[in-house]
Amino acid sequence: MSFAPVQHAQAFLAQNPDIELFELFILDNNGVPRGKLLHRDELLAVYESGRPLPSTILGLPLTGDDVENSGLVWDVGDIDCRAYPLSGSLQRMPWRLIPTAAVQVSMHPQEGMPATIADPRYLLSQVIEALQADGFYPVMAAELELYLLATQRDSQGRPQPARDADGGRPRATQVYGLRELEQLEPFLADLYAACKLQGIPARTAISEYAPGQVEITLEHRSDALQAMDEAVRYKRLVKGVAHKHGMQACFMAKPFEHLAGSGLHMHVSLADRDGHNLFASEAGDGTPLLRHAVGGMLDTLLDSLLMFCPNANSYRRFQSNSYAPLAATWGVDNRTVSLRVPGGPAFSRHIEHRICGADANPYLAAAAKLAGIHHGLREQCDPGKPVEGNGYAQATELLPTDWLTTLRALEASTWARGASGEAVLGVYLAVKRAEYRQFMGEVGVQDWRWYLNQA
Repeated sequence: MSFAPVQHAQAFLAQNPDIELFELFILDNNGVPRGKLLHRDELLAVYESGRPLPSTILGLPLTGDDVENSGLVWDVGDIDCRAYPLSGSLQRMPWRLIPTAAVQVSMHPQEGMPATIADPRYLLSQVIEALQADGFYPVMAAELELYLLATQRDSQGRPQPARDADGGRPRATQVYGLRELEQLEPFLADLYAACKLQGIPARTAISEYAPGQVEITLEHRSDALQAMDEAVRYKRLVKGVAHKHGMQACFMAKPFEHLAGSGLHMHVSLADRDGHNLFASEAGDGTPLLRHAVGGMLDTLLDSLLMFCPNANSYRRFQSNSYAPLAATWGVDNRTVSLRVPGGPAFSRHIEHRICGADANPYLAAAAKLAGIHHGLREQCDPGKPVEGNGYAQATELLPTDWLTTLRALEASTWARGASGEAVLGVYLAVKRAEYRQFMGEVGVQDWRWYLNQA
């Protein structure tokens, strides 16, 4: 893994004399950015000799508590582990009141131990290197759906869609509605400007299947690690710009029971060393290599599902006729399946993976996908015939719709242990077990509504 040279920081400081603070962040297993706020005179040292971060920082649940059996707490004395800056990550945060920039770091393969084993970005880099060693270079892109919410709750304390620019609430579902995008123009203008400033290739904006729900696509990258870096930074950027406009950007998989869920669609193809698309074919279902890749992802889908859908809320998204997947299916230009091969010219042939919720960690999700593809190539997995027509109606074996089943599937998976490593999986499973216990132990509004007067 390569890190940014100190010259990058020196040039940035010279070009940005007004910047006072720097947010140093690393992404944990849940996709939560964690780190420190540094003063200007501390930046160069981070590039020269790294920054110590506690080992526990990468083994935390969503609630932010220690997970004692993760192996990163008392067993190692919460040791300091050194992280170093990533190239291209040092960028201004134009929405901040105090002139501030952000820099993303990752654990050093040696100096960052033992936390390196829990660094999701490091895992993805290892999966990519394994593919490249066999002559396959993954090309990826991400599409993130989200809701823009008002910061005020309704009379019952529930979240609600943000108001339009004219002060009214968004209308009912208007998929691909242009008025809906026009009403978001002040937010979108700042968002695209911030993306341009940070070098994030934000492209098409779409009004999605619910009031306040939008999607912006990111351009594909021949460097899959770069593509996921940009997805991570884009997510932080959207939240910051939304906050500046008095809104909250929500990436929950299913924030409203009666409205569409939000997904993280990932597009992937494989290139050779010279950049030629190995999936390219005039046939809609691509080359044999593409079909083996699909077969591998289908074969490892249940084992990987906890990385695609990491939270209890993730599984509320799996509903028929909702454009969310329900089964281990694939098809050509068909949005009712889990793995879709879009139409288009031969050179653009690729696979759209539609299973992840927007709450997935892009690094872990991409690592699981690519490891599944590698499995398919090595074993020459046969995906069967592509689904034609309504994939919901033809699904015979549905994906699990509960958190515990997928947690147990990952625990029992010998494939996942081989693909990610025993230590990596151990930390992730420890975090998810702790979250499951906490979630199931909490008594909430639904319990009272269902059982208070009946039990």
